[in-house]
Amino acid sequence: MIHPVALIGLALDAAIGWPNRLYAAIGHPVGGFARVIGACEARWNRPDRSAAVRRALGVVTLLLLILIAIIAGLAIETLCYALFGRWGWIAAGVFAWPGLAQHSLYVHVRPVARALGAGDMAAAREAVARIVGRDVASLDEAGVARAGIESLAESFCDGVAAPLCWLLFAGLPGLWAYKAINTADSLIGHQEEPFRAFGWASARCDDLFNFIPARLSALLICIAGIGGWRVMARDHRRHASPNAGWPEAAMAGALGIALAGPIAYDGVRQKKPWIGGEGRAATAADLTKALTIYVRACALLWLIAGGVIWAL
Repeated sequence: MIHPVALIGLALDAAIGWPNRLYAAIGHPVGGFARVIGACEARWNRPDRSAAVRRALGVVTLLLLILIAIIAGLAIETLCYALFGRWGWIAAGVFAWPGLAQHSLYVHVRPVARALGAGDMAAAREAVARIVGRDVASLDEAGVARAGIESLAESFCDGVAAPLCWLLFAGLPGLWAYKAINTADSLIGHQEEPFRAFGWASARCDDLFNFIPARLSALLICIAGIGGWRVMARDHRRHASPNAGWPEAAMAGALGIALAGPIAYDGVRQKKPWIGGEGRAATAADLTKALTIYVRACALLWLIAGGVIWAL
């Protein structure tokens, strides 16, 4: 009986997110995954080991994370129903709550839109720096707006659609296994050294677990934005990720703007292809509209969760 759990988790997340006081008191579950990853990386990802050995130890790290997540999810789910009987799904929904990030994503992107709308570029750059890894010091209005919109579109998949899909498919074990994989990808799934070999398994597994959610999130963005289909179908391949390009291209098409393009990391400028290249430059108004599309797309996910309940 996993299906009603999703609506409880979605409702709690939408209403209050993960409150700062709660975070200060107990942290966040993904912090536990991060500590495991950090300990394994420090012990096993040593430069004196060959790339093959480091890749194998990266696989072991990922399997350990997934095992911890599945065992914890199964134990919590079993305990919820053992303690509360047929009302155990309510308790399970509470444990699904921190795995969803509708509220958190909105409240992190909204300050960027507000600062841009007010013409305060310093505040806008400071706000967007909290959600992206690119260099922001030289970004103009279009650059800041693009960064916010790209982060919003990609994180709609990683933070909302994908965890919800895995929750509906496999309950709490599925949700937290996905969060463990996604956390590993964020921390060590990089092409650059020293993580290229050690993080290989995490990056590939994250690609696999996001395959369907990425395409679902793109479809929902097009529906919520009343358009974007042509750009989504044409430009999703222009992103380096096999998944992130789908929601980003959908958002670019829905807004009629150009995303991606040249970008700088740590002072090094990278030439990335444009997504929605015939579109105009992004503005503060586009970022605000993207937030509206995001809220609508989240509402569509609620309908999907409700449809699963009805079907089961």
